Amino acid sequence: MGEVTLKQIALELGISITTVSKALKNYKDVSPKTKAAVIKLAEKLNYRPNSFAVNLRTKESKTIGLIIPEIVHHFFSNIVNAIIEEAEKKGYLVIILQSNESEELEKKQIDLLLSKRVDGILMSLSNNTTNLDHLKKVIANNTPLVLFDKISKLIDCSKVIIDDRNAGYAATEHLIKCGCKKIAHFRGPLNPQNSIDRFLGYKKALEDYNMKFDRSIVFTCEKVNFDEGYNFAKKIYTEHKDVDGIFAITDLVGIGVVAYFNEVGVKIPDQIAIIGFSNWFMASVITPSLSTIDQPGFEMGKKALKLLLKEIKAHKKGKEFKYKTIVLSTKLIERKSTAF
Repeated sequence: MGEVTLKQIALELGISITTVSKALKNYKDVSPKTKAAVIKLAEKLNYRPNSFAVNLRTKESKTIGLIIPEIVHHFFSNIVNAIIEEAEKKGYLVIILQSNESEELEKKQIDLLLSKRVDGILMSLSNNTTNLDHLKKVIANNTPLVLFDKISKLIDCSKVIIDDRNAGYAATEHLIKCGCKKIAHFRGPLNPQNSIDRFLGYKKALEDYNMKFDRSIVFTCEKVNFDEGYNFAKKIYTEHKDVDGIFAITDLVGIGVVAYFNEVGVKIPDQIAIIGFSNWFMASVITPSLSTIDQPGFEMGKKALKLLLKEIKAHKKGKEFKYKTIVLSTKLIERKSTAF
């Protein structure tokens, strides 16, 4: 048996399609007896409303698209959990897509979500995204868009971020106050705004404390992973033995640094102090535990979803929506990798 329709129910009961529709929606102008008969037959035939037809009538799909660079990532998994939790409360389903740090895949995913007529899109950009035409397409389509964490200042939409420049400054300043005299930075790729801002925060802290900026001890992580932290730590050990502090762009990179120095017998923090970023669970259980900047992923997810729903609601009512940028606070967590 194919999909059961309102017409089939109406024919079997000898009533109009309109009456069947009203009965299922509990309209007051349908008698209790007719309502009961319609509901009983609908349950018997396992009737399900045609969601596509409903979407055409209401002009909403009750679905939200979410594009993130990585799902298996402590920070992003917290964001996903928050978004799903808040969306369910409001009756929305979330389509989760992973860009794998690929601009091309990101473009395809945007096209997919627009074809599915999602009510809005939440997105953290890939590290490799340089062309922003696919984001401009979302806005031109009048689909609400909220960027979070990895954003572009060139796109006019709502955003939820942290003050990465201030957080990068705080991480570097912590190493300076721990007595470090030469601090390396394992930065992120050149494109994402958060990578740029953390680097600028590092540079500004050095300047404010009258420490020389040395480009030769700034290493760029392209994949931002454990191996890059490990390999760049090896370069520091073999080529820059006077470096006594490292600010890593993420905890995963920082954990790679700790692993290398543990392997070669360099004492942390006595010989070199290390600080990461994000506050992954692993940062707290490695030896020595890794100092870090706590990034509020769960709160970021909640704020981003709520901001998107406000814009969706405004669109539905035909009202103008003023874009907002929400900046969340971070905090420094000192652990044994910097505790002298």
